Amino acid sequence: MKNIPRIFINGNLKTGNIIPVDKSVAHYLSHVMRRNDCLVFGDGNEYNAELSGDGKSLLVGEKTNHPDPSGDITLYFAPIKRLDDMLNMATQMGVKKFVPVITERVQSNHINWERMKKIVIEAAEQSNRNSVPEITSPIKFMDLPFNDLVFADERAAYGANMPNKYKSVKCVLVGPEGGFSNTEFEILDKNGARPLSLGKTILRAELAAPIAIARLTE
Repeated sequence: MKNIPRIFINGNLKTGNIIPVDKSVAHYLSHVMRRNDCLVFGDGNEYNAELSGDGKSLLVGEKTNHPDPSGDITLYFAPIKRLDDMLNMATQMGVKKFVPVITERVQSNHINWERMKKIVIEAAEQSNRNSVPEITSPIKFMDLPFNDLVFADERAAYGANMPNKYKSVKCVLVGPEGGFSNTEFEILDKNGARPLSLGKTILRAELAAPIAIARLTE
C-alpha cells in the first residue's frame, strides 16, 4: 500500500472503532495528501481507515496483513545536543525502547521530551513500523544492566582490539559527545559490559547509535 498515509493511534485499535482525531490529522489527510483513506497503526498492528465526512474521526476498517518490522533492541543513550537525529534514525532501524542515561559528561540536561516523542512517532509512521518505541525516564549510569549490555567503545579508534558485532544481544549503550570518562570505562569493564567496535574513526554520538544498532542486527 505504497504512498498511503500512516497515522499512529495510541489506543485500542479494532475494526469498526471510531477514533476521534484532532484538526491537524484531518488537515494533513484532506488538504496535504488530498485523500480520505489512510492506514492507522499501534501495538504492532495496522488497519485500513477512512476520515469521516466532518473530519472529526477515523473509521477503522479491516486489519492489514502487514507484519510489524520493529525489532527488540533497547538503546541506552546519554542525551546529546542532536538527540532528535539520533532518535529519528534509531526508530527507523526498529529500536523497541529508548532509555536516557545520565553519564558524567552529559551536556544536554534540558531535553524537550514531548518533542522527542513526536519525533519517534513521525519516524515510526514514515518507516512502515506498526509500533512506536517507548521513551523511558532517565536512569543513573550505575543503574545500567551491565551484564546484559554492549557499549559503543571509542577505544577501538585508538588501537584496542574488540568485536565489531554480537549475536543475540538486545541492549546497547552509546555515550555522550565527550565520550565515557575513565571511571565509567572502568565500571563498564569490571561489571561485565561488552565493548563493541564501531571502526577506527571517532563518530559523532548521533551516528554511533544507528551503527551500533546495525552491528547487533545485521
